[in-house]
Amino acid sequence: MPSALILLADGTEEMEFTITYDTLVRAGVACTSAFVSDEKREGSSGSYESNPPFAKGSRGIKILPDTYFSPQAATPDKYDLLVIPGGAKGAETISSNSPVQHLVREYIQAGKYVGMICAGSLAALRAGLPKQPITSHPSVRDQLKDAFEYSEEPVVVSGKLVTSRGPGTAFPFALTLVELLCGKEKRAEVAGPMVFPKGTFA
Repeated sequence: MPSALILLADGTEEMEFTITYDTLVRAGVACTSAFVSDEKREGSSGSYESNPPFAKGSRGIKILPDTYFSPQAATPDKYDLLVIPGGAKGAETISSNSPVQHLVREYIQAGKYVGMICAGSLAALRAGLPKQPITSHPSVRDQLKDAFEYSEEPVVVSGKLVTSRGPGTAFPFALTLVELLCGKEKRAEVAGPMVFPKGTFA
């Protein structure tokens, strides 16, 4: 069974996190969500490893993660996919985290998939990934366009790096991840009961 580690933080975009997690679970992917704390929260409240706090999303929705982010428990020998959602504040916390940056490079080097959506694509820049096709939310385009081959396609697959644009592209992003991990037939099987309008990305 394929497995995925999906990161989240305070300020993570709820749709990008939830749609991706839910769609992967429908495909039979074993998903784990891990809370990445910013220094301010971690410094004032101590360690949450055994009892992670809820993450307060970009629209104020509270999400209870499965675990607290631990670099040692997040290595590419344990998961087939690493997902970094957007949301300006959450993406900043996650992409600025040095262990996350290291993991992004490790996953790519190990031939494992890394998915980034919306401002989460900043993690590609902060991790120092080589110039390649990429997309993101328009709000962070200017930070990425010189370092990468910027695209405005809904989903861009560049080797093992998969990037997407925002809440409105979360379904094609998640279904692309399903296809890469589980095949085209599984993508169709998952998309069917979701009842997408005819002619859309499913």
